[in-house]
Amino acid sequence: MALDFPNLVPENNLRLPDAVTVRHGPAALLGRVIIEADKAARDVGIHLRLRTDFDALNALNQQQVALGNWFPLLDTFKPERSGISAQNGFWLSGENDSGEIVCTLGGRIFYWPDTNLEEQAVAVWYGRDEGQPCIVTAEAAKIVTGVVQNMGSAWVRPDYRGRGLQHLLPRIARAYCASRWPVDWVIAVVRMMHVENGIANAYGPANFSYSIEYPLTPYGPMALRYASPEQVYIDLEDYLTTELSGAWGSKFVARSGSSLAAHEVISNSPEGMRQGSNSR
Repeated sequence: MALDFPNLVPENNLRLPDAVTVRHGPAALLGRVIIEADKAARDVGIHLRLRTDFDALNALNQQQVALGNWFPLLDTFKPERSGISAQNGFWLSGENDSGEIVCTLGGRIFYWPDTNLEEQAVAVWYGRDEGQPCIVTAEAAKIVTGVVQNMGSAWVRPDYRGRGLQHLLPRIARAYCASRWPVDWVIAVVRMMHVENGIANAYGPANFSYSIEYPLTPYGPMALRYASPEQVYIDLEDYLTTELSGAWGSKFVARSGSSLAAHEVISNSPEGMRQGSNSR
């Protein structure tokens, strides 16, 4: 596996805007997205923090799994399996006024200057390539190389679902990654049913290439969802002028009980955004 791309590692558990130093990408756009998204979250009592303590993420996951509110994390977010660290990963926590974590989203950055997703698909899914079977026929997997952003560990506590967080958190994560690393591609591997019903498009722009299959899992052939930095920037501009414009906090609360709730329930299942954005 290639070495990590050199980058500035922030202090753990900072307030989100304090953790951001824009070193790559369009600074004005990325800075605005981070600031406005943080304001929108604070308007509804959610305080966003940038974290690199993956043991804490796994402990939270285990606690919520025991309560029936989450599914176990994939090995991608387990340091002992994947080598994820503060140098190549992060996770966002959203905390309420009582200090309880009510939502999360994590990111893993792969540095593949001399390899590509086609060759690294097993490690992306299992954390470590130990010869697990994997069938890659997606042509785009050959071009996904360089600095690659892969998201996962998305979770929203049941009483906070249906409020648009599945739109907000992925955009924050993409903006943060683009500010810290010179991202070449943003990827996910998603179930075919979520491509067909449109859920795979709920988190921003994407192209699709078919397919990637892990025979040891029950999911069958899945789609590679991938986007270029240019697509990400266009989406962030649009997001700023639509969902983050005006009194977004009131819109955020009003969404409770809407169709977005269904998306967030799915995003916390093994086949949805949590596993999907990470490696499904």
